[in-house]
Amino acid sequence: MHWTEYFGPLAEGAWVTVQLTVYSTILGAILAFASGIGKLSSNWAIKAVSVAYIEVFRGTSLLVQLFWLYFALPLAGMALGIDLRLPPVMAGVLALGLNIGAYGAEVVRGAIQSVHKDQHEAARALNFTSRQTLWTITIPQAIPEMMPSFGNLAVQNLKDTALVSLISLGDLTFRAEQIRNFTQDSTTIYSMLLVAYFGMALVLTALMRGLEAYVSRWRMAGS
Repeated sequence: MHWTEYFGPLAEGAWVTVQLTVYSTILGAILAFASGIGKLSSNWAIKAVSVAYIEVFRGTSLLVQLFWLYFALPLAGMALGIDLRLPPVMAGVLALGLNIGAYGAEVVRGAIQSVHKDQHEAARALNFTSRQTLWTITIPQAIPEMMPSFGNLAVQNLKDTALVSLISLGDLTFRAEQIRNFTQDSTTIYSMLLVAYFGMALVLTALMRGLEAYVSRWRMAGS
C-alpha cells in the first residue's frame, strides 16, 4: 500500500473530526452561556445546578466522561429498564460539548463580571429590568471579551476529538490507527496525522479570529 493511498481513509476520518468539532463546540457554547449566566443567578436552584455541572465536568477527566456516557450509562439504564444506549457520534459530541461547556462557563462568568459597574447603574437609571440589562447591556459588551478564550477552547476541543477513537468512532485518529495496524508504516502515518491536525487547528484559529474581529466591530458600532 503506497502512502498516497492513505489520503482517502484519512480524509473520511478528517470529515468525522470536523463534524464532531463543530457540533460539540456549538453545544459547548450553549452550555457555557447557560451555566455561566446561571452561576451568577440570584435563584439558588439555578445557581446550584450550574455550579454542580461546572465543577463535575471541570473536575473529572474527559476520557472518563466519554467512557461513562458510552459504556456505563447504558448499563445504568438497563438497571432501570430504560434504553440509554448512545451512538458513538452522539456520545462523542455530548462528552466533548459538556466538557468544553464547563470550561467555557467560567469564561462567560468572568466576562460578564468584567463589565464596568457604571453600565449597570446607567441601566437602572433608565429603569431597565435585570433581564433587559443582561441582554442589552452586559452580554453585548462581554462577548468580545470572551472570544479569545473561546478560540483557545475551540482549538483544544478539536484536539480532544482524538479521544473518540477509543470508542471505535471512525475519526481521523481512528482511521490513522487502522492504516498503521495494516501497513506498520508508523512514521508516515503519524506524520500525516500531525500535519492534518495542525492544518485544521490553523483553519479553526483563523475562523475564530475572524469572528472575534467581527464581534469587536459590532460592539464598536453599537457603542
